[in-house]
Parts: sequence; C-alpha cells; structure tokens
Amino acid sequence: MSQSKSLQFVGNAFELEKQSATRPSKLTMWTRQELDIILSLYGRHVADGRWRDYGIDAMKDLAVFSIFKRAHDHPLYRIEKNPSLHKRQGMYALVNSHGHVLKRGHDLTQVLKAIKIKKDPKRKAKKAQIIRAF
Repeated sequence: MSQSKSLQFVGNAFELEKQSATRPSKLTMWTRQELDIILSLYGRHVADGRWRDYGIDAMKDLAVFSIFKRAHDHPLYRIEKNPSLHKRQGMYALVNSHGHVLKRGHDLTQVLKAIKIKKDPKRKAKKAQIIRAF
C-alpha cells in the first residue's frame, strides 16, 4: 500500500503566505553595492564589444554572476559569492570557463582586477581615422 501525505486545507491563502514569510530566506544574494561594482565592469566590456550577456543565480549557499561572450555559450567568467568562506579565503572568487579559480579574496574590487581590459591598438587607430575624416 502506498503512503499518502496529509493535505492541509487553508481557508485563506494569506495565512499560508504569512507562514512562509516568517521563515527567513536561505538564499545567498548579491547586495546593491556588489552589483554596482560588477555591472560597471560588465558595462565597460559590453561597450568594448567583448561581452554580450550575463546571468545571475542565487542558491542556498552561493550567489553567482556569470558572464557570457554570446548567449548560447558557456560562461567566460563566473563571479561567486560564498559567505561560508568569509573568515578563511575570502567569500569572493573569480572562476574562468575551465573551472579554475583565478583569484579569491575578501574585497570584490580586488578580485575583479584579475579581469583586465586589453586595449586593441587597431581599434583605437580606426576610431582616430574616423574622427579625422569629419
């Protein structure tokens, strides 16, 4: 014989929502300040034409910001926030597309300095030529 779970009938859905709201959320999320730092770096790379898409994941013990060159690719970089590593190695980590940790630390701006904007001299010369033409 199969066992069945007991059903809970609630006359008002508000009561059920109120019960779930009293439980604290166990998801790890990015703060507004962290997102400002990440999105400013992301915006510079998008303006340069190197990155095109991103994804944000929130899990029980990890928040991930994934950066993609194209929407259907694997992420080029993953910026991870793991609060359980706060007192040890630092809760921020920069992971490349192969899964190797490039940099880990306590300060997000220092971790993101591992991603450097490579200046393309050809691209700069083309812009200069266009400006001189007008």
